[in-house]
Amino acid sequence: MSLPDWQDKTLGTMKRAALWLIAVVGEGNTFTKEDVKKAFPGVSQADRRVRDLRDFGWQIDTHRDDASLGQHEQRFKKKGEPVWEPGKGSRPGTKVTHTRRREVLSSDGHFCRSCGITPGESYEGTYDAAQLDIARRSVQQPDGSEHVELVAECNRCRVGGVGRAADLNAILGAIQSLGGLERQALAGWVSADKREFSAVERLWADYRTLPSESRAKVRQVLGLAG
Repeated sequence: MSLPDWQDKTLGTMKRAALWLIAVVGEGNTFTKEDVKKAFPGVSQADRRVRDLRDFGWQIDTHRDDASLGQHEQRFKKKGEPVWEPGKGSRPGTKVTHTRRREVLSSDGHFCRSCGITPGESYEGTYDAAQLDIARRSVQQPDGSEHVELVAECNRCRVGGVGRAADLNAILGAIQSLGGLERQALAGWVSADKREFSAVERLWADYRTLPSESRAKVRQVLGLAG
């Protein structure tokens, strides 16, 4: 099926932007805000409409997500929902107001619920400071239905986690199978909304990040064969 013409002004800016990314930019290639302005002359907030595509599964990276990109560059990594098709590209009632945004950030503790980073904190190994945003997460309910719920995420996780879903039903089922002590421990972590890891657990996490040769040296120190 042929795609609509991205220059068809009856489609709306976001749908045209999606088609422009496919037809002109191409997956894996870069573009700038200036390119967007040239493609949509006289259209206010065209760049914002490009960003809105991320809410529909489109992966568009900035220098915060890809260190190889310049300050003003973006890369069209992957297309998402065909927003130009009938019934696509519109989610009535899902606009996040400033009040609702503050409520979500507050209830989520003002840190990213995917990686735990806080606003202004630098990502490990970089000088890039994290910014919190609001993401939409599809959550499988116990009755089999799916609800789209709001969650705090940093920009990096929000872009990289497009399409991420959660299975509340599976989590609730797993809780029911826990023994008394395990359930009590989990309740304590949930109540505090954090978990302190022991020194051994932190060492295990560090060990898992090592290359094969270094892992072999750790096994040797621990008296393990192979």
